[in-house]
Amino acid sequence: MTPGAWMPADRLLEVCRFVAADPEFAMDYLSFVTGVDYPQEQRLDVVYHLFSFRHRHELLLKVRVPRDDPRVPSVTGIWQGADWHEREAYDLLGITFEGHPNLRRIMMTDDWVGHPLRKDYVFEDPEWLRALAEQRQREIEGLGLGERT
Repeated sequence: MTPGAWMPADRLLEVCRFVAADPEFAMDYLSFVTGVDYPQEQRLDVVYHLFSFRHRHELLLKVRVPRDDPRVPSVTGIWQGADWHEREAYDLLGITFEGHPNLRRIMMTDDWVGHPLRKDYVFEDPEWLRALAEQRQREIEGLGLGERT
């Protein structure tokens, strides 16, 4: 099991800088940033998976934020690779990463309303989804990847 630690959002940058710079931790790689939605508890958890290539160990850092105003500082100044992960969590869960150099949608269109990985998200246009699925099916069939004898 990967060791982990919980911390308040206002201590996140301090802890991240420490584990990245301290020779005994040497967390030089951020594998992912993700979020977990707990609507019953009115919170989101932001999870950072870190890895040290030097020591071959890993660490999870976790921050709880209120669901109605989920904000944490961006760690892109420590690990540039956080850029895409933070944008994804912003786009799909609505977590704001303060200080991010380019915090905007990365997967959904700019005019998309809401955050589709929130557990209470309701997809408003099932007909659009059906049309997209049918289009994808036609594309797959056009590739000739059907049954082979």
